[in-house]
Amino acid sequence: MNRTDDKRTEAKPDLIIGRNAVSEAVNSGRELDTLLLMRGTQNPALLRLASMAKEKGAVVKEVDSKKLDYMCGGANHQGVAAFVAVHEYSSVDDILAFAEEKGEALFIVICDEIEDPHNLGAIIRTAECAGVHGIIIPKRRSAALNFTVGKTSAGALEYMRVARVSNLVSTIEDLKQRGVWVYGADMNGESYKKIDFSGATALVIGNEGKGLGKLVREKCDVIVSLPMKGNINSLNASVAAGILMYEISSKR
Repeated sequence: MNRTDDKRTEAKPDLIIGRNAVSEAVNSGRELDTLLLMRGTQNPALLRLASMAKEKGAVVKEVDSKKLDYMCGGANHQGVAAFVAVHEYSSVDDILAFAEEKGEALFIVICDEIEDPHNLGAIIRTAECAGVHGIIIPKRRSAALNFTVGKTSAGALEYMRVARVSNLVSTIEDLKQRGVWVYGADMNGESYKKIDFSGATALVIGNEGKGLGKLVREKCDVIVSLPMKGNINSLNASVAAGILMYEISSKR
């Protein structure tokens, strides 16, 4: 193996390549984040495999053959590859049950399309230290529980419940019906120092570039902001999340 191949392997340790390997992963019940299917394939076995993966919660993406070649480092992928989760996903109900078992008011962090795996990993790390009961991420347009997220979390992923949902808006609505107050982090909101945060709480952190999505923002009970005293008007998503998580923790 040359140096280039070694770097590619090290960079994608969560990528399974080839029809047999992916098929075994699906059949064994291993958690898949994303199945990559070569665009335009008419192979019945591959289409059936993609359908099975989708039924089990994986996101199926069609990619052109050149991109698939590149992502697989030139290995013989046979038209299919899959990213596996480095940790099993939980459900929202698992998170709620965990808080109830501990006898604590629910504390959830919702990541609204956090795309950088380093940010998601850093949020998971801080969340575990701040007493968060669980994290919710969307299935699409979000970093998944890949190798980079696990490494950046510095081991915290082993202890943090992460649920992946199809629709954040409906999930937020369901949480509100259960008595959870939802606080969105964004500009032009109330100062975070003025908020109580004592009851069941969900903190929503928006996308690194776009912030909170329109529909998600509308579902929030309160928009909270951090004071900006410098020349720029925003913080890195994981830094802002960390400040707010510890503020919430201090009020509980």
